[in-house]
Amino acid sequence: MRDVEFGYARAEQPIMCDLTFDVRGGEFFVLLGPSGCGKSTVLNLIAGFESPTRGELLAGGAPVACPGRDRVVIFQDSDSLYGWLSVLDNVAFPLRVAGVGEQERRARAAAALKLVGLHGHEAKHPGQLSGGMKQRTQRARALVLDSPILLMDEPFAALDAQTRAILQDELVALCTRMRRTVLFITHDIAEAILLGDRVGIMGAGPASSIKEIIPVALPRPRKRSSVAFGELYERINQSISDEVQSALRREDSLLP
Repeated sequence: MRDVEFGYARAEQPIMCDLTFDVRGGEFFVLLGPSGCGKSTVLNLIAGFESPTRGELLAGGAPVACPGRDRVVIFQDSDSLYGWLSVLDNVAFPLRVAGVGEQERRARAAAALKLVGLHGHEAKHPGQLSGGMKQRTQRARALVLDSPILLMDEPFAALDAQTRAILQDELVALCTRMRRTVLFITHDIAEAILLGDRVGIMGAGPASSIKEIIPVALPRPRKRSSVAFGELYERINQSISDEVQSALRREDSLLP
């Protein structure tokens, strides 16, 4: 995206202004920033759920005007799963909408479930699944469309620490093997370092933009206990803390 601005008609200031960054093909790009800076709005713009007030927004070299099959969104919760459908039918649902025949869509859904480690759970319903299994189901549904771009909005935020760590490792391995391009939103600095090839830090809103982009030049698998991990964590934490303090000072200056 280039010089993107987005805001609502009655707002005094835009949510973001002059937002510019690229996500390279096959890259795992993580977006971090203070609460309320517009991270999820960026994802919604790229997904085609919202339209920028101005600026250029491209996906795969083509302008983004609406949602498309080249971009699949994986949300934080499991509300997008249909409780009355089996796991297999949930995963196959996008293919059903696309008009794919029943035999092919069920075969493709079964293959996607095997990729994410849910082979043998095809007949279950979402209410019978753990939080981690629901996330794997959503991931399988994204993979079944063979979309080159995955947009993920804090998908592991509601999970326990052990499940989150397992799914983080699985996600990196899967996206690397299948050469997916990922834009991943999180508020967790450690998660950003564990997953990302690069980390983009947004400034505090309103009128937020990209403050800096930091490459994560650490070998995989990454360990939180390493000195390099700790140093990078502190660098990113300081950058975000500076933005939070700046926002608080602005708020204080507006008080009577």
